Amino acid sequence: MFAADPIGRDFTAPRPGMRLVDDTTELVTVEGKLYLATCIDLATREVAGWAMADHHRAELPVAALRMAAGRGGLEDKCVMSTDRGSEYTGDEFRAEVSKLRMRQSMGRVSSCCDNAAAESWFALLKAEIGTTGRETCEAARADLCHYIGIEYNRSRLRRHPDHGYVTPLETRILLRQNLTPAA
Repeated sequence: MFAADPIGRDFTAPRPGMRLVDDTTELVTVEGKLYLATCIDLATREVAGWAMADHHRAELPVAALRMAAGRGGLEDKCVMSTDRGSEYTGDEFRAEVSKLRMRQSMGRVSSCCDNAAAESWFALLKAEIGTTGRETCEAARADLCHYIGIEYNRSRLRRHPDHGYVTPLETRILLRQNLTPAA
């Protein structure tokens, strides 16, 4: 059973916690593969939740979703947009979305453009930290945590139409406080 697609390639949101995108990617180490699942808030482009494992079963994106929800601030009926991978269409992920009082959105089969916000974030990640070369999965985990938590969410400047160049974290704070920038 597939969900409808209320996102419909509109990867914007007026407020944090209103619309999220979730996807999973793999990184290769000498030791083996490491999978990363992320939940990205479309209002701020902040990676609100993430999880890593040596597999890409449903428990991986469920853990990322729980992290995003655990931070607080998800609106009732928040839309969670994913592709149609088995980890997102199965009972475990769908039950978590329902438990969190969210709505699931899914793009079309084999259409990377329907999950473009998540795909472009992974492209940025891989361009900035690379995809191979780490000896262990633990080294890759450390690099990913540092990149997401420090370099991306707290340091990377993005142009916001109302607030100018701010980080994803600053965007969330500004939007939650509903501040108007000074002239």
